[in-house]
Amino acid sequence: GGHLASNLGVVELTLALLHCFDLPEDKIVWDVGHQCYSYKLLTGRYDSFSTLRQENGISGFPKAAESCYDSFVSGHASTSVAVAHGLKCAMEQQGNDHFVVAVIGDGSFTGGMAYEGLNNVGKSGKKLIIILNDNEMAISKNEGAFAGYLSVIRSTNNYFKVKNTVKKMVLSLPVAGKPLNDFISGSKTMLKQVIYPSTFFEEFGFTYFGPVDGHSIKSLCDVIEQAKRTDGPSIIHIKTKKGKGYSFAENNPGEFHGVSKFDIATGKPFKLPSSNFSDVFGRELTALAEKDKRICAITAAMEQGTGLQHFSKAFKNKGRFYDVGIAEEFGVTFASAMSAADAVPVFAVYSTFLQRAYDQLIHDAAIEKRHIVLGIDRAGIVGDDGETHQGVFDAAFLSTIPNVTMYAPCNYNELRAMLKCCIDADSGIMAVRYPRGGESVDLSDYKYSGNSFDLISNGGEKLLITYGRTFDAALKAAETAGNTDVLKLNRIIPIDDAAVVKAMEYRNVVFAEEGIKNGGIAMQFAAKLMLNGYKGNVSIRAIEGFVAQSSVESALKKLGLDSGSLAELLNTVE
Repeated sequence: GGHLASNLGVVELTLALLHCFDLPEDKIVWDVGHQCYSYKLLTGRYDSFSTLRQENGISGFPKAAESCYDSFVSGHASTSVAVAHGLKCAMEQQGNDHFVVAVIGDGSFTGGMAYEGLNNVGKSGKKLIIILNDNEMAISKNEGAFAGYLSVIRSTNNYFKVKNTVKKMVLSLPVAGKPLNDFISGSKTMLKQVIYPSTFFEEFGFTYFGPVDGHSIKSLCDVIEQAKRTDGPSIIHIKTKKGKGYSFAENNPGEFHGVSKFDIATGKPFKLPSSNFSDVFGRELTALAEKDKRICAITAAMEQGTGLQHFSKAFKNKGRFYDVGIAEEFGVTFASAMSAADAVPVFAVYSTFLQRAYDQLIHDAAIEKRHIVLGIDRAGIVGDDGETHQGVFDAAFLSTIPNVTMYAPCNYNELRAMLKCCIDADSGIMAVRYPRGGESVDLSDYKYSGNSFDLISNGGEKLLITYGRTFDAALKAAETAGNTDVLKLNRIIPIDDAAVVKAMEYRNVVFAEEGIKNGGIAMQFAAKLMLNGYKGNVSIRAIEGFVAQSSVESALKKLGLDSGSLAELLNTVE
């Protein structure tokens, strides 16, 4: 498994890059890093490739600590141009004139940071090469003005050939050729548009090459060599097919963007997908929207990943579904503005990507108490994608923002009820966070009380506090250890003072949190206990540092958040 379709689309490009550049002295920066598998195979990691995305194995993304050929970490989109510019500036400062190349997909150009990079590189005039891998896809089909613009460029390939021919003709004129070319190139008049019409990229200061067949190694090598001889920054626009060479991935690149283990002969997964929190969220939101016309749904290029394909099918043609591309900052501000016009926007977003919109949450949503709903998917440990994708910071950073309310369901029924509660609220940022995957069988029948917290009391002298899916491990740990009650926080932001008062009745309080420890809910709860004069003992089991790739089960065990580890922790408390 892994990111299959995107990698199959850049096999020829990878070979061309390795042929044309002197690595690792020259630097290749992969945007997102979904496309780095062939690159890893050919840069010293062939023998270890079977460990890809596994515990103690190699990462599914570029990782500088793993190889000198990986110039920079890459797990989130739209960063490569800025990274390449930073590398190039530092290298030049040290007298190093080696090449720096950024490889960025057209999907990543839906993120604003890509344009910030273009602006700074174009302004600098530095000799930097950007390769735009145009496959018309992010995870789903690209939408928006930039996607439309690239389709125009793709359809007018001969137009650019004519433009180059005209330029050669002008330069061939005796005596006046070069001055005339320089005058026209620097002109802002209609004359330039007639003779040398510019692409969007050329207006930024780049020399544009393309479109080029991204599956022809010869064509790629030829255009790369041209770019290497060009003064200043250049952009090579290549056209590729996501999933190239494997029919199942070519025909369904969205499904094969990120896949689990599958049978190569049939394209079928070995394990059929079961129900999961994302799908339940999407179906419930669709059902609620049938009854409430104010509800709109927003995704940042994650329609299927967040379960919003159900909403999209029902409401896309009714102006109630919006895919804003890989632009989480825009998504939050867009939602806040919709709220100002009396809509109820629901932004479904992975926890790790919500990090990118922290300022917008404060400035555009929280200050004026805009009523937006966040469906925070992949909250907690996500497993194989590793450090860049673990959703362990959302509770901590959202808790620092006023006018935020966050719920943490332990099963599907709670997710449905909490989502409705978020939508029915009058104001403020309302969030519900839920993990990747499905509900625990043991918790599927657990009934939601509707309260901000639940106390499961067996007359114990110890109290184990938790929330979300860790509630399952907490119940089992309490039963194993004995003499322990469990307090389940349903609403984790803000913490209910009544829960703190209840916890003060116990001599020993243990908090288990599948989130970052520093600034997390556990530490805030402990601070409230202290401020209320609590004299007992407090222990916190939470995440410290970044979490590498592994299975979710293995990660939770290593972090001490499985039932056995929590039972051992409870047994150490007197």
